[in-house]
Amino acid sequence: MEQPLLIASDVDGTLLDGHERLAPRTLAVVRRVAEAGVPLVLASGRPPRWIPSVAAAAGLTGYAVCANGAVLYDIGADQVVEVNGLLEPMLLRSVVAEVQKAIPGCGFAAERIGKRAVDPDVRNLVIEDGYHNPWGDGEGVRVARGEIIGHPAMKLLVSRPGMTSDEMAAAAGAVLDESVDITFSAGSGLIEIAAHGITKASGLAEVAGRLDVPAERVIAFGDMPNDVEMLRWAGHGVAMANAHPAVRAAADEITGPNTEDGVAQVLERWF
Repeated sequence: MEQPLLIASDVDGTLLDGHERLAPRTLAVVRRVAEAGVPLVLASGRPPRWIPSVAAAAGLTGYAVCANGAVLYDIGADQVVEVNGLLEPMLLRSVVAEVQKAIPGCGFAAERIGKRAVDPDVRNLVIEDGYHNPWGDGEGVRVARGEIIGHPAMKLLVSRPGMTSDEMAAAAGAVLDESVDITFSAGSGLIEIAAHGITKASGLAEVAGRLDVPAERVIAFGDMPNDVEMLRWAGHGVAMANAHPAVRAAADEITGPNTEDGVAQVLERWF
């Protein structure tokens, strides 16, 4: 591949090390990328409010593809530029009813978005009592289920302690139709449901179009199933050595793990 004109990287398990930090070697190459004038896009399952801390550490001020492609966020301006494929209340209601039957004992949460990463007029994350965040950070406003499904959401989160995310995705996929897509970015009992066709690939394609960069000159890095479409879309898709088997199968190349600066190992060929 020629030197890429656009770089996209997942955050957790990819760009960040095992301590959720930018390791010195990776940070150094990120800075050289910026000096070369090549945009580096964060493409994450994270909502916009979880992006600024990573962007500040990396010195990034451009675009971020958030919530698995549902939101395009301008980091420097702290502006939500585009929101695509919101899950409407009628669809949320039917999805929750089916998933509850397929995965007994599961809990639900919904991610919402305003005009900025943190909008005081919006409850960004609403959760019900049965929802368990695998990161255990205590985030979210506890509400009744009717409140979760009563407003448009950029994604629906489903948790079920005691099951793997692979098991949950298979169970939910067996009862849901093509009106939604199921993925996950963590293996410990959490799946993410979005409107059909909304992926990191669709979000990254929008960024590439805005920057007039063809897909074949894009390199993308990832480690979890929510990265598969992005790696397939990019001219060169790179899976981390620690990646989920589905991601490694979709990639053009497998680099070192995130704990060994796998992203830097590839980008140092050009930068």
